[in-house]
Amino acid sequence: MSRAQIVAAARLWLGTPYHHQASLRGVGCDCLGLVRGVWREIYGPEPEAPPAYTPLWTESLGEETLACAALRHLRACDPDTAEPGDVLLFRWREHLPAKHCAILSEPGRIIHAHDGAAVTEVALTGWWRRHRSHAFSFPGVCD
Repeated sequence: MSRAQIVAAARLWLGTPYHHQASLRGVGCDCLGLVRGVWREIYGPEPEAPPAYTPLWTESLGEETLACAALRHLRACDPDTAEPGDVLLFRWREHLPAKHCAILSEPGRIIHAHDGAAVTEVALTGWWRRHRSHAFSFPGVCD
């Protein structure tokens, strides 16, 4: 699997409307649904079903549920050296668990879904960089 293939699969989702807990290209997805959909397009069936989760960004259960799930299926890497095709996780405040994910599409750009908007490719601005908490590579990336 190449990084270019991962980014190409993620770009197929551009314009998909936001829909909490959904993961259907062209119909609706949230940030996790985007990553799940790219997984299915690259690898086939998902390795596990996600549990129910709330849309509240400020939820503070104190558990890194998203990061722990990513560790079960992806390879952790340094957020500062993440490469295109890697999954980035973000936390809205330092004391909160990561609650948002995106796919790095090129240096300085991410593809993500968020409430009130369709899947989009945007600049990885200073705000996004300051809120990165984790990075992961898909398994079997060869370049």
